[in-house]
Amino acid sequence: RVEHPAGGYKKLFETVEELSAPVTAHVTGRIPTWLRGSLLRCGPGLFEVGTEPFYHLFDGQALLHKFDFKEGHVTYHRRFVRTDAYVRAMTEKRIVITEFGTYAYPDPCKNIFSRFFSYFKGVEVTDNALVNVYPVGEDYYACTETNFITKINPDTLETIKQVDLCKFVSVNGATAHPHIENDGTVYNIGNCFGKNFALAYNIIRIPPLQPDKEDPMNKSEIVVQFPCSDRFKPSYVHSFGLTPNYIVFVETPVKINLLKFLSSWSLWGANYMDCFESNETMGVWLHVAEKKKGRLLNIKYRTSAFNLFHHINTYEDNGFLIVDLCTWKGFEFVYNYLYLANLRANWEEVKRQAEKAPQPEARRYVLPLSIDKADTGKNLVTLPYTTATATLHSDESVWLEPEVIFSGPRHAFEFPQINYKKYGGKPYTYTYGLGLNHFVPDRLCKLNVKTKETWVWQEPDSYPSEPIFVSHPDALEEDDGVVLSIVISPGSGPKPAYLLLLNAKDMSEVARAEVEVNIPVTFHGLFKRA
Repeated sequence: RVEHPAGGYKKLFETVEELSAPVTAHVTGRIPTWLRGSLLRCGPGLFEVGTEPFYHLFDGQALLHKFDFKEGHVTYHRRFVRTDAYVRAMTEKRIVITEFGTYAYPDPCKNIFSRFFSYFKGVEVTDNALVNVYPVGEDYYACTETNFITKINPDTLETIKQVDLCKFVSVNGATAHPHIENDGTVYNIGNCFGKNFALAYNIIRIPPLQPDKEDPMNKSEIVVQFPCSDRFKPSYVHSFGLTPNYIVFVETPVKINLLKFLSSWSLWGANYMDCFESNETMGVWLHVAEKKKGRLLNIKYRTSAFNLFHHINTYEDNGFLIVDLCTWKGFEFVYNYLYLANLRANWEEVKRQAEKAPQPEARRYVLPLSIDKADTGKNLVTLPYTTATATLHSDESVWLEPEVIFSGPRHAFEFPQINYKKYGGKPYTYTYGLGLNHFVPDRLCKLNVKTKETWVWQEPDSYPSEPIFVSHPDALEEDDGVVLSIVISPGSGPKPAYLLLLNAKDMSEVARAEVEVNIPVTFHGLFKRA
């Protein structure tokens, strides 16, 4: 087990300046010549406005990063996304829009009357697009989890415009983890008001770009609606599963209290985090729908409580769905542990906090797609290669027990990535993840989900980001390619950060491209081929 007494990880949560132009990175090793394109990533880059701090990991203002690869050379560029939240903060020199864990106080310049009336405007929802970037047709959007996404230029990193998803489909927000099929079709999920005011979850489908070149957003549609376990309290949803024929939605016990959410925040200084609560009795409900027909499978899948942020992959096999997840055991919300004060604490304190938090575990669940009453009391899983079970109960619910595919005390396999283009939604063998050690990202890990074999890249006082797999253009095998990650190494040597390039076969270093500037934490991103 690696320790971090020097606390170099604190540099992940430090404000940086954007760049006016790309800078050249210093390459050691050799960048493969076939690697041409851009690694685009999002994360927070401004952790305070003047003297006002942001409090939560998901509050800092969105910074868009790009590493460009061309003929073995590498450049690095970054720009703040010109969201309303950012532009107004810069203009008024204070936090203007309430973020995930930071309340924006009313304008001190307004008198009591105009403040009183602004209570009735309701909440101004943040558009701080710090979580991910994804393509829709020929366009690229930076996003968070609200109804606002931000169109950006992937070459210059300039902000083009804010887009409100509510103008296209009936959702209150959408996740930062859409699924993108090889023809360009985009699927996403968001909560919404369903029939007779009950809460529900809508699956959004955005078709691929057509020859008429019309913005595909205009053709967005809802393809299926999942019911909610509690008509007044939707679960927090961060990602979902998709196969060629099915959509999988995992409903966890982390709930959004809509009454708190819709009541006037400004009267009691609330933020998004204040609206979460845990249902301590429901456990986890899984829902399946047929993708093409938009029809719900009438099977009640149940299992014990966990938090879920990231699906690893989902696939169909002989009448079963295999659902691989990065879980955190229990119903307490993991985000309670992601306040910046926690993450910036000294190492001993960081460890003490993480001891109390839900424990991470990568798991495989197996869902039978059809049930027969005659099998009541039996395990329905007949696949030879898994120990996961699904037991049919007399009330016709199916109780699931997982196969554990990765587990280490307070060591998470998180931010999972796969060879998505070829193996997303299909049987697969490998996943690449970021290893969190008491929430501190300190290693990159490759996992064979069949044999549970692991390969690790780790260096002292080095803090990597989500690994992105890029397939070799002539790949014959699933893991023919490279893995890209942004690493900060504040302690060692003059260069504070670098882009790391690993051989995906054995996680050995192929090259690194060092830059002279610190790079704060990034969450998600993509590789855009040139």
